[in-house]
Amino acid sequence: MKLREVQPETTCTVTGMSLPVDMERRLQALGLTCGSSILVMNRKRHGAMIVKIRGTRFAVGRLLAENIEVKEEQKG
Repeated sequence: MKLREVQPETTCTVTGMSLPVDMERRLQALGLTCGSSILVMNRKRHGAMIVKIRGTRFAVGRLLAENIEVKEEQKG
């Protein structure tokens, strides 16, 4: 599923990214790598999201969130 489809207060794992190489490297430098865990904290009406990655909060735009593949983590 795409990151933009994840509901608030949900934790998921990054499985892949289909972004330009320079943007993908920038996100990797910030800690967003395949296998990393993301907590979706808030979703705005027009697609922007607030996510928590490795203890740091980031704002992620709609177009960026559409190109990040995630898998929802099992609860319990």
